Amino acid sequence: MSDELASGLRELAQDAETPPSLSGAEIRLRAVRRRRFRRTAVTVAGACAAASLALVVALNLTGGDREDRPSPAASPTAPPSTPAPTRTPAGPVATVDLARRVLTVAGRELPISSGSVRYPTATGRMTVVTKEEMKAEPMFSGKYVEKVAWAIGLRAADGTTNVIGALTSDEKAPGNYDVTSGWIGLRREDAQWLYEQLAPGAAIEIEGASATPTATGLDPSESDGSVLPGGVGGTEASPGQTVGTPEPSVSVAPSVAAVPAG
Repeated sequence: MSDELASGLRELAQDAETPPSLSGAEIRLRAVRRRRFRRTAVTVAGACAAASLALVVALNLTGGDREDRPSPAASPTAPPSTPAPTRTPAGPVATVDLARRVLTVAGRELPISSGSVRYPTATGRMTVVTKEEMKAEPMFSGKYVEKVAWAIGLRAADGTTNVIGALTSDEKAPGNYDVTSGWIGLRREDAQWLYEQLAPGAAIEIEGASATPTATGLDPSESDGSVLPGGVGGTEASPGQTVGTPEPSVSVAPSVAAVPAG
């Protein structure tokens, strides 16, 4: 390249050259500031990282909120099974006290007449299994059949059966003396009320023993001394009653009187 061309290019470059807005001292000062800023930023970042690492280490050493965080190594376990509640037998709805000649239910005490000495009433827990407004009940080893009104059939766990119903043949007996062949007799009005109270499945507790015959005419010594069907003493005309037993004051319908079987 010729000297003239080189000289022309230099002149052109000098004409287009823009003088710096800052002096050299100012440019050096700005460079120093930028270096200091970068150094400070790096220092702060390092300090934050170190603090975070220290916090993580401290949490791992102390356990932190370990109770809220499941252990990674622990496998999920099923919650402990709750044992099924054991069923307790339901209490009796009614109780029968043979010694007192009383049936207690719903806060009421109903007078009863139960089995005589020769035909004692079975005791223990029984359940209502049947309900019949009128039931033909065989009495005294089948020698008689009595139609019992408002009859409630009972059954025990061992298969023993019994009946609660209206003792219409002798309504003076309930609460006073025992004349049945083992079933539990009530006055007709009480028997109808009890029939409406007890539902199938209701439990009845029969306890005690038949009361000792009192001087109401049930002592065999007051009769001919023979024990006939119907209890202690008795006559063919009035089963379950002795010669000295007073006749019932209530009228007895033929549909509920004891009649010879067969």
